[in-house]
Amino acid sequence: MSTANRRDFLKTAAAIAGAAAVSAASTSRAGDAQGKVRMGLIGCGGRGTGVAGEFVAVEGVELAYACDPDSRRAAETAAKLGGKVDVVGDLRKVLDDKSIDAVIVATPDHWHSPAAILACDAGKHVYVEKPCSHNLREGRLLVEAARRNKRLVQHGTQSRSMPLLRHAVALLRDGAIGDVLAAKAWNVQQRGPIGHAKPSDPPAEVDYDMWVGPAPLVPFQSNRFHYTWHWWYDFGTGDMGNDGVHELDIARWGLGVDVQPTRIAATGGKLAFDDDQEFPDSQYVSFDYDHDVPHRRQLVFEMRLWSRYGLDGIDNGNAFYGTRGWMLVSKRGILKLFDARGNEMAVPGEPPEGPSHFQNFINAIREGEKLAAPIEEGHLSASLCHLGNLATRLGRSLRFDTETEMILGDEEAAGLLARHYRDGGHWAVPAGV
Repeated sequence: MSTANRRDFLKTAAAIAGAAAVSAASTSRAGDAQGKVRMGLIGCGGRGTGVAGEFVAVEGVELAYACDPDSRRAAETAAKLGGKVDVVGDLRKVLDDKSIDAVIVATPDHWHSPAAILACDAGKHVYVEKPCSHNLREGRLLVEAARRNKRLVQHGTQSRSMPLLRHAVALLRDGAIGDVLAAKAWNVQQRGPIGHAKPSDPPAEVDYDMWVGPAPLVPFQSNRFHYTWHWWYDFGTGDMGNDGVHELDIARWGLGVDVQPTRIAATGGKLAFDDDQEFPDSQYVSFDYDHDVPHRRQLVFEMRLWSRYGLDGIDNGNAFYGTRGWMLVSKRGILKLFDARGNEMAVPGEPPEGPSHFQNFINAIREGEKLAAPIEEGHLSASLCHLGNLATRLGRSLRFDTETEMILGDEEAAGLLARHYRDGGHWAVPAGV
């Protein structure tokens, strides 16, 4: 068994490395190191507007479009970011513009992969917000679209570009706590319930049919629209996919596993909220990496959305456990090392300087710089969210084939690796689903 697992691990790792090399070698119309990069923003919520603002602050980047089915939000974003920004409601207008080099996909989760795949097929590079997919199957299709079109796709797990976290992972690789065998990630915060609501007419300024896109066409409802869509199966991925994906990505990165897990176990549900949301407010998920390269490893995720009490006073963070000690790290600016007896040690070295996550993406387009969070890595981390949510939802453990990306021996669970699309079809449904 260990021989087969080793083979799967090495094959997957080689595929990831090869894909990253292809992506880094990709060129675009803006291949000149001094060339202007024209971008379009698809999704004008708070996160999309913030990301677009980061990009326009990069020298030589021009935002040409603000696209959102909510015309009011698109206009507000265009006004806030300044310049000559066209306001549109249909993302195809952005993708059809051959002068656009790259797009930002900051839509609700159910649009992430469909929009990014369409963008790759249209010859655009993509910065896609986390999680890169609404479901595991779409994530794989996005990886394939990036490879097929030789497009750069950066995942919005910006912790990969943070100097402190890069330093932490380098220390783990150098053996600061021995062989790292286990990691714990936690997402603890105090959110409120979304209440109860009934279907109603959408706001006049919203093209609701476009907002729903390829997802099932359910009636508009105020508490499954702007932002609160996160907590509905048809549109979101719960808080495990919303905020938890950041901590899961850091945990997987530090643990050094560039492959899917082999087993997933979970418990959780709604402990605190009495409302309409479908995802849990509490989760505890365990992922086993039974690959024996060189050791079996485990990743544990904990989530509570009704308290702020995290490990060692940190709301969101990670702990890594090695054979000679452990590490506590958080994107809040915390990095601590402890020896095997629990005594705190001095942290050697200094965090390395480097470009921001956004500058890195532009550098990759212009100069071939290696992406900090290529889509292959984004897919593996987003997959943890999908698999963890499935195990929690079904209330049972799952066995996963890392090579075929299929759940074994559980037909119901396997059927939830993809999704149901709108009856009658939709132009944005990815091919191959």
